[in-house]
Amino acid sequence: MDITPATVWWVLAGLAIAVELASGTFYLLMIALGLAAGAIAGHLGLAVPLQIVAAALVGGGATVLWHWRRDRGGPGLANAQNPAINLDVGDRVHVEAWSVDRTARVQHRGTQWSARLAPDAMPAVGQHVISAVEGNWLVLTPLQRD
Repeated sequence: MDITPATVWWVLAGLAIAVELASGTFYLLMIALGLAAGAIAGHLGLAVPLQIVAAALVGGGATVLWHWRRDRGGPGLANAQNPAINLDVGDRVHVEAWSVDRTARVQHRGTQWSARLAPDAMPAVGQHVISAVEGNWLVLTPLQRD
C-alpha cells in the first residue's frame, strides 16, 4: 500500500479537527481547512512544494480572515449576559422583597435562586427580567412597563 501526499494531508486535517474538538480552539478549523487545501492540491497532481504553498495560503489566509472578522465585530455580549450561552437570560421572575444589600431570593425553574439587582436599577417588587447570570447569582432588572 502506497501512502500518497494527499493521504498525509487528509490525516493531518483530521488530526487538527480532533485537537480542535478537544480544545475548543476555533482557529484550528482554519488550519484544517488549509491542510484540506493541501490534500486537494495533491489530488490535482501538484508537486509537494506547491501543496505546501496551497496549505499555507488557505490555512493562513482563513486564520487571518477569521481573526479580522472577529475583531471587526466589536465587543460582543459578555458570557454572563449572552442568551446564547446562558439560557436563563431574558426569563422573567417575580421578586417579593429586596434586602437592604440589594439581594433577593426568587423562584426560577422550580428552585430558589439568589438574585441581585442590576447596578443601575432601583429596587422594586414585582416582575423582573434576568439580565445576566454571574456564577450562581441571577442579576435582575425591573421589567419595563409601557
